[in-house]
Amino acid sequence: MLKLNRMEAFSDGVLAIIITIMVLEFKVPDEHTWSSLVDLVPKFLSYAVSFIYVGIYWNNHHHLLHTVHIQ
Repeated sequence: MLKLNRMEAFSDGVLAIIITIMVLEFKVPDEHTWSSLVDLVPKFLSYAVSFIYVGIYWNNHHHLLHTVHIQ
């Protein structure tokens, strides 16, 4: 039987990989100007919203696992 702390560590690792894959969409701008950073604002906002949703999912999953009692 899988112990609860191992399942929690596995799910934490999976969510960490998901967050890492999400950030791979950011590319370094060709120019080093403020206007080139402004072009990244939509991607950054979508990443921030996605990060918040994944964080909410992780928090709910974490609390759910703490309510489970293995006999």
